[in-house]
Formats: sequence, structure tokens, C-alpha cells
Amino acid sequence: MNGLICHSKNVFNARTTVLCNLCLILLIFLFLRTAVDTTFLSFTWTNSLQSESPIRTNKFLKVPQIVWGLNNQKIAFARACLTARLLNRTLLLPNLSASLFYKEIDQLQPISFDKVFNFTKFNNQCGGFVRLGRSSDLSKKGNQIEIQKGSGRRWTAERDLEQLNQIRSGDDDAAEVIRITGKNPFLWPDHWPLNHYAKIFDCMVLVDEIADVASKVTAKIRSDGSPSYIAVHMRIEKDWMIHCKHLEQRSNKREICSSKDEIVSRIGMIPGLVLPAIVYVAVADSLLEDQSLLKGWKTGLVPLDKKTVGAWELYEPWPYLIRSAIDFEVCKRADVFVGNSYSTFSSLVVLERTETLRKGGAKTCGSSYAYNLVGDDGGIRAWTTDMDASDLQAISYGTSNISCHK
Repeated sequence: MNGLICHSKNVFNARTTVLCNLCLILLIFLFLRTAVDTTFLSFTWTNSLQSESPIRTNKFLKVPQIVWGLNNQKIAFARACLTARLLNRTLLLPNLSASLFYKEIDQLQPISFDKVFNFTKFNNQCGGFVRLGRSSDLSKKGNQIEIQKGSGRRWTAERDLEQLNQIRSGDDDAAEVIRITGKNPFLWPDHWPLNHYAKIFDCMVLVDEIADVASKVTAKIRSDGSPSYIAVHMRIEKDWMIHCKHLEQRSNKREICSSKDEIVSRIGMIPGLVLPAIVYVAVADSLLEDQSLLKGWKTGLVPLDKKTVGAWELYEPWPYLIRSAIDFEVCKRADVFVGNSYSTFSSLVVLERTETLRKGGAKTCGSSYAYNLVGDDGGIRAWTTDMDASDLQAISYGTSNISCHK
């Protein structure tokens, strides 16, 4: 009897062990399946952001007028392009703004994208990565729906992705035109790496009329026979000084604002500087209060602005946006560029210079500098854009973490 009882206990214990093992195996299977499914979904979504499928030519995305400064407008335009690409839609030609939104409000007239950048070259160079369309491409009976994009702290990257996913997989995708609305609709979170933005910027070629003006300004800078020149984006205008001081207070940093004297002193510390040297000073003249811009420079540095170089008549007929575009091109073409790493203008100049040098097989370190950052040797910091960055910190929000160290 005792032997039977012991046998029964052994059988029970064995069955219990088997059941425990089976449960453990099942739990491991479910865990692995969840992990694989999560990875797969993440992989699928990531690849959808990288999708190279042809952009539809019969479905469109429409966005409101783009505002702020030139380079903030360029970033907003690129963000709209990438949103349209994710939805597999053609972006309808947007309007830019000819002046700053907080200045010359009565002159805040829209200017079509193709009045600043070449429409045909954009579509040709982007090669289907993103696509622009015109209103004439729309059908006469096509339907249009409105989608509001959120902004502010509550509008997170996760919420934005969820909305985009719902649009492209839901009934809204049937609409011929999706029109984006909302307050500051271009402040939505980013989902794209820096090189996606760089690809779009590379497609943004100035129309011939504006490019010709930039070439004439460059020729005037070199008119004294100097084969090279330094371009400085000198951010000392009143609007910038207010902005940068607020940035310093919020971030508890003291390397964002730079005075005119600090900038001039650090330009004189550029390694290998050959004197005499022409220095073109790019500045928003209408916002400038310091009238000593061209005084106090190191002997051998010859500073020039729009007026002293004899180019004011080339700038004068144009609104703010176009003047800024001309200055951007002049800075981009310079042999050496010096700017502020917290300025969007400076950051995009360095980005495009980095890409140009990299494509040409040249060294990217040593042709651009950030005057607001001091190097380990006490001199000016060399600056190259990290083209592998996963976000826009390096070009839109400002940073002291520049990737070039000398």
C-alpha cells in the first residue's frame, strides 16, 4: 500500500514538473513573440519612413503659408515635403513669406515657392524622393478634407505618428487633397534624420534671377583681385540679442550670445589665416543698431558690408526673404565661413558647405567656424555638420556639440 502511495506521489510530482516546464516554455514563447512582433512593427514603421515607393501624382497635400525667417521657412518646407512623402502624396506648391512675421506686418505678402526656388530643378534633382505639384494638377471634381495638426508640448512625436498612420490607412486617404490646418502647423515633431532634410535642401536651387544677383555680389567682393574671402554671419542685431539672452537664461549656458568685439577677436584667431584678407559681413541691416560694424578689426582684415562693397543697389529692390537668400549664397560660396552655432542661418550654411566638400572628396573640417564657441586652445572652434544625426538639433535648435574638432 505504501509503495502504491509513493508511486502515485512520484507520478503526480512528475506530471507537475512537466506542466511547470510546459508553462515556462509557453511564457518564453509568448515573450519572444511579443518582442519579435514589436521589433517587426518598429522595423515596418521605420522602413515606411524610408520608403522609396513612387509618389502618387493624383493625391496631394496642401499646407498653409510658411512664415518666420528664410532658413526656418526652408526647414518647415522640408518638413512639409517629408510629411507628404510619408503619406505618398505630392505637395502642392506652397507660399513662403517675403518678410519676417513680426516686422513689416503690412508687407507680409505671400510669395510662391517657385518665385524663389526653381520648380523644375527641384522635381528633377529630388528624383521622386519628394514631389511638388501645382494647382493646375488638380481635377475639377476632386474632394478636399481638412486635417488639423497639433502643436505645443501635448502634441508629442507619438501622437503625430499615430495621426499620420491613421491618415494613410484610413478613409481620409481617399481624398484628392488633404489640407493641413492649425496654429503653427510646422512645429509638429520630427520623424526624419538630418540627411533627409539635407537631400531636400540640395534640391532647392535658387531661380536664375536671384542666383545671378548672388554671383554679382560675390564678384564685387573679389573685385580687388583677392582670390578668396571670409564670410561672417554676424548675429548682433537687436532681435537676435534679445533671443539669445533668453536662450542663455533658459539653458543656463553662456556660449550663445557674442558681442561684436568678441566676434572680431575670434575671427583673428582662425588657424592659418593669410593676411590681408577680405571679410564680408552678412547682417540684417534693418535690425542693426551697432553702427561700428566695420571698426576695430585686426590689422590685415578688411571688413566689407553690402554698402562698402558697392552691392547695396543689388539688394535694395528685394524684400527681406530674397536679401537673406542672396546673403546665404554669398556665405555658402566663401572660402571660409564663420557663424553662430545657435543660428539657423549659420547652421544651414555649414550643412550645405559640409555636403559640398564631402561630395567633392575634400576635408570638411577647417573651412567653417563657430565664433560663439571657444576651442581647447582658447581659439575659435572649427565646425562641421554631423550628417548622420538622427534629429534637427544641429541645424534648427542650436548646439555647442559641433562635430569638427581641431
